[in-house]
Amino acid sequence: MQMIFIRLLAAAFASAGLFNAIATSTNRSNFVRWGYPAWWCRVTGGLEVSAAILVVIPATRTAGLVLCAVILAAAALTVLRHRDFSHLAPIGCFAALLVMASWMS
Repeated sequence: MQMIFIRLLAAAFASAGLFNAIATSTNRSNFVRWGYPAWWCRVTGGLEVSAAILVVIPATRTAGLVLCAVILAAAALTVLRHRDFSHLAPIGCFAALLVMASWMS
């Protein structure tokens, strides 16, 4: 059961990372609206993919889980600060996966 949540978390972060790294115009404009440079979505994507990789490797899992938590905290604070509540649902799903993966580890 533990590996299911680990793999789901890794898949979710890898998918989100690829989406952010591709940097569609809508995605870039969201980052600019939130006060980040337009290229920051690529940095975020790189961090998300890195977190996914760290999570699946047993020796680096703890570091990956911490990085996932930091990314989610930054995302939640950003959308709350800008009252962009439509982004809270995905963040909540990612947070639930993170809690389950951490708890099972």
